[in-house]
Amino acid sequence: MYLYIKAFHIVFIASWFAGLFYLPRIFVNLAMETQAASTERLILMARKLYRFMTILAVPALGLGLWMWLGYGVGQGPGSGWMHAKLSIVILLIGYHHACGSILKKFENGHNKRSHKWFRVFNEIPVLMMIVAVILVVVKPF
Repeated sequence: MYLYIKAFHIVFIASWFAGLFYLPRIFVNLAMETQAASTERLILMARKLYRFMTILAVPALGLGLWMWLGYGVGQGPGSGWMHAKLSIVILLIGYHHACGSILKKFENGHNKRSHKWFRVFNEIPVLMMIVAVILVVVKPF
């Protein structure tokens, strides 16, 4: 059963990350857009994507908790990597929440950030994913 839980955890994590990668790209386009019709369409796309990626995050996190608490993955001596990974997970949840806040600003017409800022913002989950994968695979401490 553990391997099925692990497999589905990976599938949901990959799917959640797809949203974390793409939503900020929509923000880049929104920050550059000047036509109301295009802005409305991009906001609709962003809203649907945010809702969908939130749904994907729930089983991703739940299955991770199940492996950690139910099977003891990352517990015991030599599990410092898990504490570091959990810190990354908390940061990712915060990033996800920040995306929701940014979306609300776009919906209300209150965005003050440039497309260049969103291009940098878009790279944050990539860096967090790299660190998390290294921590899980290499288990450096």
